[in-house]
Amino acid sequence: MEASATGDRERWDARYAKRGAVAREHTSFLEFAAAELPPRGRVLDLAGGDGRNALWFAARGLEVTICDVSPTGLAHAAQLAHEAGLSTTTLVRDLARDGLPEGPWDVVFSFHYLQRDLFPRFAEVLAPGGLLLFCQPTVCNLERHPHPSARFLLGEGELAGLVPSALEVLSLEEGWLEEGRHEARLVARRANRGD
Repeated sequence: MEASATGDRERWDARYAKRGAVAREHTSFLEFAAAELPPRGRVLDLAGGDGRNALWFAARGLEVTICDVSPTGLAHAAQLAHEAGLSTTTLVRDLARDGLPEGPWDVVFSFHYLQRDLFPRFAEVLAPGGLLLFCQPTVCNLERHPHPSARFLLGEGELAGLVPSALEVLSLEEGWLEEGRHEARLVARRANRGD
């Protein structure tokens, strides 16, 4: 594994080890997007860590794969899923090095993980009619919060320009949202035809 990937893994492993396997509330973004979700299908939770959002999907009967660089976070996710009587799959993967896992996925969920070069690939790994759910803080977030730093933040209005033309934007909003962060939120659907 490359040095940067090893550093990311070690940093996140240490953070999850310190926190322990503790169930946490899912993001309110999921409630915002819930009406668009399919009743069944495959969900890819990118950089899903300890599974706080993946468990919400699994509780709704969706097949969830949690993809993350941290084996410790994923072990916690598997433990929490087991304790809740839910089924999830975990995949240790460095997205910066290895890119997205092959689809097709009915939902790709990316919460507080920014890797701009993945956007063109989202449409490729989504099944026809599949959804991209994406939420990321913007630079305005620094007005109230020191973290994440600017290199992990979207510019104002940037998200609209990242969405590939193969995806239809169902909802795009940006502002100070429920959890007190300035975020850009996107719900987009791949066309039903196989393009």
